[in-house]
Amino acid sequence: MAAMAARLHLLHPPAISRPSLLFLKPSLSPLSSRIRKVSTFPRLCSSADQSPQSASSSAASGGSIVGGLLDYLNESWTQFHATAEAKRQLIDAGFHLLNENDEWNLKPGGRYFFTRNMSCLIAFAVGERYDVGSGFQVIAAHTDSPCLKLKPKSASTKSNYLMVNVQTYGGGLWHTWFDRDLSVAGRVIVRDSNGSFLHKLVKIKRPLLRVPTLAIHLDRTVNKDGFKPNLETHLIPLLSIKPDETSAESKVSSKPVHHPLLLQILSDELGCCADDIMSIELNLCDTQPSCLGGGNNEFIFSGRLDNLASSYCALRALIDSCRLPTDLSTEHAVRMVALFDNEEVGSDSFQGAGAPTMFQAMRRIIDSLADKYVGENAFERAIRKSFLVSADMAHGVHPNFTDKHEEHHRPEMQKGLVIKHNANQRYATSGITAFLFKEVGKIHNLPTQEFAVRNDMGCGSTIGPILASGVGIRTVDCGIAQLSMHSVREVCGKEDIDIAYQHFKAFYQSFSHVDSKLTIDY
Repeated sequence: MAAMAARLHLLHPPAISRPSLLFLKPSLSPLSSRIRKVSTFPRLCSSADQSPQSASSSAASGGSIVGGLLDYLNESWTQFHATAEAKRQLIDAGFHLLNENDEWNLKPGGRYFFTRNMSCLIAFAVGERYDVGSGFQVIAAHTDSPCLKLKPKSASTKSNYLMVNVQTYGGGLWHTWFDRDLSVAGRVIVRDSNGSFLHKLVKIKRPLLRVPTLAIHLDRTVNKDGFKPNLETHLIPLLSIKPDETSAESKVSSKPVHHPLLLQILSDELGCCADDIMSIELNLCDTQPSCLGGGNNEFIFSGRLDNLASSYCALRALIDSCRLPTDLSTEHAVRMVALFDNEEVGSDSFQGAGAPTMFQAMRRIIDSLADKYVGENAFERAIRKSFLVSADMAHGVHPNFTDKHEEHHRPEMQKGLVIKHNANQRYATSGITAFLFKEVGKIHNLPTQEFAVRNDMGCGSTIGPILASGVGIRTVDCGIAQLSMHSVREVCGKEDIDIAYQHFKAFYQSFSHVDSKLTIDY
């Protein structure tokens, strides 16, 4: 019971009181006619005034999921918290938790999921008319974002300050982390009284750390020459003033791995002894809540939009596409969401898209559902019928830097999902996969946009090419247009969240019908 109480405490922070969410006016787009106007006052941050269950019901009935996204973002300071919150929502929706170590006994019409490393999650719903060899309809995204992480030995002291040594994770805009109210969140391994070890999530909600900039009086040329911090020596956060010689901190005989003060703060939050904290894996996080912004509250201001916005839209689409008993009654395929860790650093990890996690799950699903079937290459045939949507945030055109976009490929906010193209296969989209995905949107009156990078600029990549080449699955890369990508604080359009959710849900409901009309190789 103590472990359950600690989990509930960690996953449900105190609510911030504020008015209800203002949804978009019908004049903004065709989708807006399906979005309900709830109040004339905006709900700026996440809160408990609309429970996840009521937010889900609102989305399922044609409402907006923006309030639910804000809640998800404010819960999900780290990839571990994002996975734990997704797990909670799936269980609440009736999905059954599987263990990769156990034998699976799956049934047509069943809904299931499992986690790996508590930072990767695979969820799926089996159509009631599933046949061996039927395909998979997959939306894949990632749970990690560029951030600062504590080093294995984080304790440092400089000029009478307690400092915390950090390492950079991913390709962040690191100058945006200066002068922010930061804290820590992540997971710890705690020794229990019976000698076992427990995995616990922790989040320190109050501002705890700060990376201060140098005063302009001591760097007179910074506005002319640019701010170019050394990431090893200048990006070290302050934790506290060094205690005097009589304090507990100063009495530590050997140099600590982590400051005793930091360990005490963590143990107070977890309700354990500091000596029982055996291992920590912590990210630095901005404490400012995710919220609505802009003159008409048309923007979402938040950290980690890349890529938790895609993850949440995919998760809600899967849950809501099989919520009713009849939703899977005519479905032959398996609907799936795959949320991976470590995309920002290349995906080559146990919990990343470079591991065979998703494809191993597909093979196990086929084997479990095969019953007494004896036939040839069921897995390979299923992959040929399958389709993957690689969902990652997209580069919206910046009004102050329009020349950074190719003239005819300038995605805008509030104009729908962006389909990403790259002739050099940095994205996995082909003419065929783009057509199929756009056709799904066209049936449901959902707009799409196109993006291709300039020939004189480099191009980022996604998990799309990794998964597409893994076993040869048809893939389209798409994303929600945003600004300030990889900043500590990003921005996207509120309406694009609902468009992405509706498009992903339409993909699950309509793709099989669209795909059956297209003939390529026979």
